[in-house]
Amino acid sequence: MSTDSGRPLYYLVGTTGFPNYGDEIIAATWLRHLAQTAPDAEVWLDCPSPGPAQVMLGDLHPRVRFTDTLWRLCWEAPTDEPWGVADFAQRCVDFPGIAPRWVAGVELLARADVVHIIGGGYVNRIWPRHVGLLAGAVAAVRRSGGRAAMTGIGLYPAPAHCEPLLRELAQRFEVVDVRDAPSADMLSKTVSVTHTCDDVFFGLGPQLYRQDDDVREVMVCMQSDLVELGVPRLAGFVLDTLRDWGVDSTQLGVVECIPRVDREVFSLIEHELPDARFYPLSELMDTGLPAAPGQTWISSRFHPHLIASAVGASGVAVSVSPDYYATKHRSLIDLGSGWTMVEDVTETPARPTDGGYSPEALREYRMRKDQIARQVYAR
Repeated sequence: MSTDSGRPLYYLVGTTGFPNYGDEIIAATWLRHLAQTAPDAEVWLDCPSPGPAQVMLGDLHPRVRFTDTLWRLCWEAPTDEPWGVADFAQRCVDFPGIAPRWVAGVELLARADVVHIIGGGYVNRIWPRHVGLLAGAVAAVRRSGGRAAMTGIGLYPAPAHCEPLLRELAQRFEVVDVRDAPSADMLSKTVSVTHTCDDVFFGLGPQLYRQDDDVREVMVCMQSDLVELGVPRLAGFVLDTLRDWGVDSTQLGVVECIPRVDREVFSLIEHELPDARFYPLSELMDTGLPAAPGQTWISSRFHPHLIASAVGASGVAVSVSPDYYATKHRSLIDLGSGWTMVEDVTETPARPTDGGYSPEALREYRMRKDQIARQVYAR
């Protein structure tokens, strides 16, 4: 274990660099934490797009570097079936010659003191190959003698016939922390699991919020991916809701969490909203989310719901899929966001007037995550 210099080697795994606002700020949360608590550690972040991740996040820890080894093993497995991907990933870590192009990365992984699957909802039925990330982490700490941990993870809905595999892999992790009740229920049959909240609750702070007055009264964040009800229908719902609420476009801001993907809905209605202010992801990463107390949000994305409600904004969470996104938004509502959730877009909702987490609740969630972080990075 550890590096030749004697520094601890911490190996984070997340779906960073795509880019996707939520994934980037989850990774940023842990890199900032390690910069404060372990600035001399060697930190690696294994992610699908290490180049963009380096550009966006590379200055958050003095010794962080980026790779994509575990993701490559998941992609190169000769099957889409998650049991087979898990088997392939473990065999590659045990016998790196099976994947000769990634031997150097596998040997690095197998020296880690901690392999930490950071939060997010990327190991589930939508992306079944990603079960290999958990399997590779298990194999790595079996070689190194280190610790495997997962925090703030959302595993629901599980890949078909895969719940026993997820439980078996999770049993090999020393820390298993999930962000939603269905994930906790699935694992708790055989695994010691904690159900806290999303990892971003651990990193809430002024760095996530726009500090100037360039914010609008009503904010929209609407995706076009994973939308089961159809993009035109979603666009119509947004436009009807804004009209029913009497929102003038001079009051409106539109946020993009994934470039282009989160502009498609707006592009269908922007001619009707000529004075709306568009905030691209690059601006969010540079200057923070334009969220403020007293705003009203309409968001299908999860992390704008979390971050805007944390600062006291009201909102409507729009579920674009009944299992994946409904579960995500419900996890925040159950924690006290005060938002309403819409799953049927045939009727427009009433404009909410009260919303946002209480300061006491936010302190509690931060404390829970702090306890988890101490377990993950116990020295």
